[in-house]
Amino acid sequence: MSSSGPDISDLSESQRSALETYTTVTGQEPVDAIALLNRSQWNVQIAIAKFFDGEGPDPVEEARAALENNSPARPTRQTQNLLHEDLAAQFSPASPAVEPAPRVVTQPTDQPVYRPPFLLALVFAPINILYRLLFSSFRLFGTLFPFLPRLFNSTANPTLQSARRNTTGRRPLPPKDTAARFIREFEEQYGAHSIEFLENGYNMALERAHRDLKFLLIVLLSPEHDYTDGWVKETLLSKEVTDFINDPQNNIIVWGGNIQDTEAYQVANSLRCTKFPFAAAIVHTPSVSSTAMSVITRLSGVTSPAEFAEKLRTSISQNREPLERIRSTRAEQQATRSLREQQDSAYERSLAIDRERARQRREAEAARQQEEQLAAERQAAEEKRLRDLAQWRQWRSQSIREEPSTEVKDAIRISIRLVSGERVIRRFAPDADMEELYAFVECYDVLKGTETETSEKTPVAEPDDYDHQYGFRLVSPMPRVVYEVNAGSAREKIGRGGTLLVEPIDEESDEEE
Repeated sequence: MSSSGPDISDLSESQRSALETYTTVTGQEPVDAIALLNRSQWNVQIAIAKFFDGEGPDPVEEARAALENNSPARPTRQTQNLLHEDLAAQFSPASPAVEPAPRVVTQPTDQPVYRPPFLLALVFAPINILYRLLFSSFRLFGTLFPFLPRLFNSTANPTLQSARRNTTGRRPLPPKDTAARFIREFEEQYGAHSIEFLENGYNMALERAHRDLKFLLIVLLSPEHDYTDGWVKETLLSKEVTDFINDPQNNIIVWGGNIQDTEAYQVANSLRCTKFPFAAAIVHTPSVSSTAMSVITRLSGVTSPAEFAEKLRTSISQNREPLERIRSTRAEQQATRSLREQQDSAYERSLAIDRERARQRREAEAARQQEEQLAAERQAAEEKRLRDLAQWRQWRSQSIREEPSTEVKDAIRISIRLVSGERVIRRFAPDADMEELYAFVECYDVLKGTETETSEKTPVAEPDDYDHQYGFRLVSPMPRVVYEVNAGSAREKIGRGGTLLVEPIDEESDEEE
């Protein structure tokens, strides 16, 4: 601890005990814990509530704690007299309309159990037996005189109170498991019923009642009490009470506990319960603070079903209006939140649609640019092909032999009908092959133009990277025979003369054939 912080050695014994209990529950640093306990008048329950719920102005509790710490102790007989307390609460003008619902400090259940050595246990066995006999006698005496346990709890050291709670003979369990054990034992003893007990701890039940704006009904049972079984069967499980509790319009949730368990015992002490069976209604009171939970009614001792239901109905009707206002406020907030979420969702959908349209526009633009690029490439390739074809024709026409004279007896006389309908009759050398006929037809326009020109032309070279493909076939009409380019000698295929037709090659028609 820093030198500037408060010194624990300056605290009194009760303040040290309160600090130890507070830090065990909250795990807060001692410097901050001492400051918060000072602001809470060293009331551990108020400090724990401020730590978990958020510190806020709570003048009622702080004034009560200051009064308890500063005022002289009242006589024990007057403090424990229930009649005197009821009259004082009824006629005292300073008494608050509602009492804050206490929070309990759950004892840790995972602490290792110390087991002394066998010899030491054997030596102290008589003392242990004597202690158990005295404790059983004290419990019997406490049952006969209920105010004595409360007097002991208010004056005893917290360590002794913890020892008292741990000697009930029941195995300590976590709050949730303790609630499950109570529900199981309740059903085993009283059979099937329509009351749905919360299967969690007391503090969690308070949180749920605060969160859901519901009335929390606390039911504390003492198996040692003579009237417990009759009250449960005739009052708590009666049709009138169960129908009232289970009515959805009443918004009631129920938490029950056996005071032989640590948590229920702490709840009974915090609620100042001195008469069993006991029930109390707790609800959120926004008039006190935004997190306040208050006890609005108590039902001690044996009561009839009609009286039990009527007291609950009265207390609920008196505190229903503030809860309805909070519910309406929450409903408005939820409606506003839902509207905002719908607007955000619609905005997100609009953004998604805009993004999709922009993406489609980008894709369409990219596709258009790609198509333009491909068209330009195809056009360039076609222009190159035409240039190469023209150059090839010029080059190939240079190597076509001239027409043989009439004196050559073995010359081949061919009549060729071009695609344009023009008929060309020409003689070819006897050793001419079919490729020469094809080349003549392909270069006919070049050869025809060459004949009309008188000036000599510059020789043309063969185009690079060009593989010429003839776009036509030479066919004899009757009978129809197709002469391919690589068919060999023309004289062997056609003879000394014949008629040939030039047929353009149609790739689609060829595929169909």
